[in-house]
Amino acid sequence: MIALASASPRRRELLGQLQQEFVLVSGTIDETQLNGETADQYVLRLAEQKAQAGFASQSTPLPTLGADTIVQVDDLVLGKPADLGDFQRMMRLLSGRSHWVKTAVALATQQGIVSRTVATKVWFKPLSEQEILWYWNTGEPADKAGGYGIQGLAGQFVQRIDGSYFAVVGLPLYETAQLLLTLKEKP
Repeated sequence: MIALASASPRRRELLGQLQQEFVLVSGTIDETQLNGETADQYVLRLAEQKAQAGFASQSTPLPTLGADTIVQVDDLVLGKPADLGDFQRMMRLLSGRSHWVKTAVALATQQGIVSRTVATKVWFKPLSEQEILWYWNTGEPADKAGGYGIQGLAGQFVQRIDGSYFAVVGLPLYETAQLLLTLKEKP
């Protein structure tokens, strides 16, 4: 049994695919990117801090999994869209080109923390203003890094990916399974 420090329904569903029993705990942290922090440093720090916060929130701590996903275009990190204007800006940046989706996963235990970051390159087709507005009006983009979910309606915008589909959804299954194996290796 482990704890999952995430409010994401997608992460809960993906963790279930690993047939891992888990309970939900709070992994609430300040998600502000620090000055000078690279996208890789940022996503890894968030995943590790969520795992540590979730671990610390339990009276009898279980090993705790934390994860975070960001979208990176050039040197810009795209978080969740604040409003329609912010969403339109994001979609225009993603339209007709490639970007990176980076997901970090971390496992906090009594012995410390182990973590992995997975980077996947995603190519979007050119998007019309009508498509952008249509997608916003579905309500789907509001709580998603970069303003889209590959597993939902925005999947039709994705021309191809190079890397882990599950990392783009929010939890890289292979890397998460490898972290969970470290629990079985300990005496």
